[in-house]
Amino acid sequence: MLRVTRRFVHALVLLLGVSAISFALLSAAPGNVFDELRLNPQISPEAVAALKAQFGVDLPWPTRYAHWLASVLRGEFGYSVSYRCRVGTLLWPRARNTLLLTALATILAWMIAVPWGIVEALHRGRWLDRLGGGITAILLAIPELVLVLLLLWLAARTRWFPTGGMFSLGSAELTISRKAWDLAQHLILPVLALALGTAPFLIRYVRSAISAVLDAPFLQSARGFGIGTARIVYRHALPAAANSLISLLGFSIGALLSTSLLIEVVLSWPGLGPLMLEAMLARDTCVVMAVVMLSAVFLVLGNLIADLLLYWSDPRIRAV
Repeated sequence: MLRVTRRFVHALVLLLGVSAISFALLSAAPGNVFDELRLNPQISPEAVAALKAQFGVDLPWPTRYAHWLASVLRGEFGYSVSYRCRVGTLLWPRARNTLLLTALATILAWMIAVPWGIVEALHRGRWLDRLGGGITAILLAIPELVLVLLLLWLAARTRWFPTGGMFSLGSAELTISRKAWDLAQHLILPVLALALGTAPFLIRYVRSAISAVLDAPFLQSARGFGIGTARIVYRHALPAAANSLISLLGFSIGALLSTSLLIEVVLSWPGLGPLMLEAMLARDTCVVMAVVMLSAVFLVLGNLIADLLLYWSDPRIRAV
């Protein structure tokens, strides 16, 4: 329990450091959200100055950071001038959509990576291993943007599934079951793009981990006693390689999250990606800070989940 508590404290300190550095960098950037108002001849310079004083734009950044941190503790995450509302009301629906997309893509990527990596490990040096290695090398060489554009082009040509958004027009009038099916169809393209972008890296890691375990003396002895390949892999090799694979889980969540922001923008998925892009163009610091911090929270939570799974699965870690 002490180890788990220590990990939570480290995570909080890390998030506090990320927030302070991010706020300082955004404050150092030239311009602010009120710059466009100065170009509007219908708005007087005095009105712009009053708005800047109201929102504390000219205050030193440590003071503004303290005010923002206090709003975070209240669950508000500051006030968005461009959207004219508390940032928290913008953040939570978008965060839910991003979390749904990332969770499904993580599950699909691991469902592809684990059996594929095992097959390659069992056929090392043979044609099946070389074929799988060639496919993963090609997928690794394709940038995520190019991959999602290829999938978007394929979907537009074949019309097998929708090419953007979260729901179809008029979906509000559909029944719950039909609305769920419409959502599932819109999820296919972004989830597939995310999973295909991450799965090759996971496949190579799974292959390496399983190959190392298969060469262990105790598994060589098990083969000598005539134990079947399936039992060796699923009863002995996978549990032995579980620690390294669980450690990779947290990093894969972070990688999927960073990629999902780009894919959301391209495919018009109403998640954190489009919100952050719009806020950056409008120089809305509070919204940008909220998205950055929520992304950091997702990454830290992914690593915490991996640590807790390791703590639960390995008695040696609990004994430390």
